[in-house]
Amino acid sequence: MMKPAIIAHGGAGDVPLDLAKKRLDGVIEAVSYAWDLLISGDSALNAVVEAVRIMEDNPWLNAGRGSSLNADGYVEMDALVMDGTTLKAGAVAAVRRIRNPILLARLVMERTNHILLVGEGAEKFAQSQGMKLVDPEELIVPYQREKWEKAKMTSGASIDTVGAVALDFEGNIAVAVSTGGLFMKLPGRVGDTPIIGAGGYADSNIGGACATGLGEAAMRVLLSKKIVDLLEMGYDPQTAARMGIEYMEKRTNGSCGVIVLDKFGRVGFYKNTRMLLYAYKTKDKFDAQIYI
Repeated sequence: MMKPAIIAHGGAGDVPLDLAKKRLDGVIEAVSYAWDLLISGDSALNAVVEAVRIMEDNPWLNAGRGSSLNADGYVEMDALVMDGTTLKAGAVAAVRRIRNPILLARLVMERTNHILLVGEGAEKFAQSQGMKLVDPEELIVPYQREKWEKAKMTSGASIDTVGAVALDFEGNIAVAVSTGGLFMKLPGRVGDTPIIGAGGYADSNIGGACATGLGEAAMRVLLSKKIVDLLEMGYDPQTAARMGIEYMEKRTNGSCGVIVLDKFGRVGFYKNTRMLLYAYKTKDKFDAQIYI
């Protein structure tokens, strides 16, 4: 029987310290809830989905309600969930009327033969599964609206996401990721989050990773899969995280952060952004930081 573990992040980039503290509180809440699920015998899949759902409901984090606004002033969200035991995955992209995109991503994984649904098609599928569509205005919080008003038609710098990787008692590893995407992005832009191997990847025989930051850079090198491959080669999670980021930076000059969990319950994290918000819990340790 394996020892459970959970690690989650609240984004990477450069935000004011007071906002970073609010976001870290949300990450800690998510990890604490997911840990309680794991030690009660629940699955890694349920743990990561619930951790991300909690972060989607936190208005200070860039996912779900509280997501960044695009150049037209509305929210478009992406999400991914992957089961490392079956390698099944579900994802949605560019959805505008879904309160919790991670829950819809899970429905795509469990109730369709597809992996990725986008835009209006994803929302129609949500309705067919009994999910309520919300008014897009309900997803916009005052902080994001004010930020958009100040920065109208300028290029944005907000590159954060939320994500979690967990290991359960049975040795199953799962990953879940959700984001509102780049602040002031072009409408229709989709980043790394819903792309298997870029925004997240899990293989219960090896480990799991998820990324946050400039999605275009993570996509170009399939950052999360790259890190899992490094784990398979025998590198520990911290070394694999560092090597993955260094490789991405060398090849793309991009900025990202990653969190990593291997099949032994060991964690890793690394970034080449100014900060990365993370928290993790294992049987022996709890840690949460604004990693600068």
